[in-house]
Amino acid sequence: MNTIEKALAKQKLAQQEKTLNTVDNEAQESNNAPVTASPEYIGSQTNNKEKIILNGDRLNDRGFIYSPDSAHHIQEEFRHIKRKLLNNAFGLAAKTLHNSNLIMVTSSHPNEGKTYVAINLALSIALEQDKTVLLIDADVLRPSLHRELEFESKKGLLEYLLAEVPSLSDIIYSTNIDNLKLVPAGKPHHLTNELLASERMENLAKELAERYPDRIVIFDCPPIIGVTETPVLSDLVGQAIVVVEESKTKTDDVKMAVSQLNSDIALGLVMNKTIRSKKDIYGYYGYGYGRKN
Repeated sequence: MNTIEKALAKQKLAQQEKTLNTVDNEAQESNNAPVTASPEYIGSQTNNKEKIILNGDRLNDRGFIYSPDSAHHIQEEFRHIKRKLLNNAFGLAAKTLHNSNLIMVTSSHPNEGKTYVAINLALSIALEQDKTVLLIDADVLRPSLHRELEFESKKGLLEYLLAEVPSLSDIIYSTNIDNLKLVPAGKPHHLTNELLASERMENLAKELAERYPDRIVIFDCPPIIGVTETPVLSDLVGQAIVVVEESKTKTDDVKMAVSQLNSDIALGLVMNKTIRSKKDIYGYYGYGYGRKN
């Protein structure tokens, strides 16, 4: 090897070492060009760094189904509820429903327990061996998912609809429960109805329904009466649960609320905050289900 060949070989080796050092120390060496990545890859990096850790002891103490060891009667009640939903999502009924694996949880009025039901339903489905669940805080008027699960508010659904994040993966957060992922509501915005009725939201629903066909997606939605956001969302899902508080919610209010939802979805009613008795099969939750007429 002559002198020129040796010099070229030495230069090539030095360049390789410099490239490796640039990748390993990109945060420290500002004079080097940054390593770029696709939006999807950036999103996955963010999610890995911002994994949401749920406090199991706190959840169990507050009546949530964190593990198979949670209160037995709550486990059984939500098994009854989720089994019908799963059958509709993946069984024969799925052929008659649009986006059958997308489920909205709502109520006639605030404070009837819809978020509590949505969370427990998601946690119960996450215990399934062959299913994953994505819980979305779509109550963009009064977000509460982060408060109930006790994590800091993060970028979420509204940032995606405003195109302030480049990828859907940027707002889907992994948790310390293997089969459960979360999407927060995001920052408040004065055009929530227009955003939820937008083509971007419709495309989001379609992607969620088709990209992961074995995943259940649960939308914790605003109460129905007095708002326009929830009826808009009902056009995007295949199933709906309306939470009814026993001895408080009026029958006429339930009828009015249900009448505003898409008539083609499968509709279920969950009776919440009932008085438990030994003869009560469902404990705290009575459950009825059917198609709207």
